[in-house]
Amino acid sequence: MTAELDARAAGGRRLKGKVCIVTGAGQGIGRSTARRLGAEGGIIVVADRVDEGATQTVAELHEHGVEALKALVDLSTMAGAQDMIDKTVAAYGRVDVLVNNVGGTIFIKPYHLYTEDEVKLELERSLFPTMWCCLAALPVMMKQQSGSIINVGSQSTRGLYRLPYATSKGGILALTKVLSLEYGRHGIRINAMAPGGTDISDRVVPRQFIKPGVTVDEPEDEAAYRREMVEDIRNQQALRRRGTPEEQAAAIAFLASEDASFITGQVINCSGGQS
Repeated sequence: MTAELDARAAGGRRLKGKVCIVTGAGQGIGRSTARRLGAEGGIIVVADRVDEGATQTVAELHEHGVEALKALVDLSTMAGAQDMIDKTVAAYGRVDVLVNNVGGTIFIKPYHLYTEDEVKLELERSLFPTMWCCLAALPVMMKQQSGSIINVGSQSTRGLYRLPYATSKGGILALTKVLSLEYGRHGIRINAMAPGGTDISDRVVPRQFIKPGVTVDEPEDEAAYRREMVEDIRNQQALRRRGTPEEQAAAIAFLASEDASFITGQVINCSGGQS
């Protein structure tokens, strides 16, 4: 949490007292975002469907004096998203910031090798959570006449072997633009942060995790596709390195804050110049 604490020490309290929901906050970009928003003064709702990761994040936030609430929810359903919003409003009375971070490809392979069920699983993980969370949060923010939503996109929309995931992330970028046009009149800003290749060192659940008790095996030939995909990403990055979750969290924190008060409908490509 060094970078986040440095922000606090430097007086970076742009989110003081703001109620901030971070989905998928049990690991990776989500956990780093929860840390960063908490260090900048936010009250953090740690939303995840895996108790282990969510509990670790909440414990770390509490250790550093950040007020935090755990919400164990399945955001692939509207019921789960509504439950998350209801718990937040019951605890704090409002939702100031919503970071829709849940997502991540399950399979890595050419599209013709996907089954119908695998395509549906990808959409349920990487598109539906953002759609449902926006649908559940917007009425609360409209009543407030304020709010900031940051959707996590991806550079995968130009990449190999993840077409259903790329389609999900392309949908999220479209969703971001359309919602910004529809809800700006209510004082709600809606932006996206699109990361490139990012190193995740604190992964609690594997990529192939479907739900508690259900994990799919990686096919033997998928390793070769994954290596080719990673090399393709590396060759696109001007900075010639992978990003860190902390760097992604910094971009999200900017969009969440009043420093971005006149920015909406935009995408920050935090990707090391990935084309």
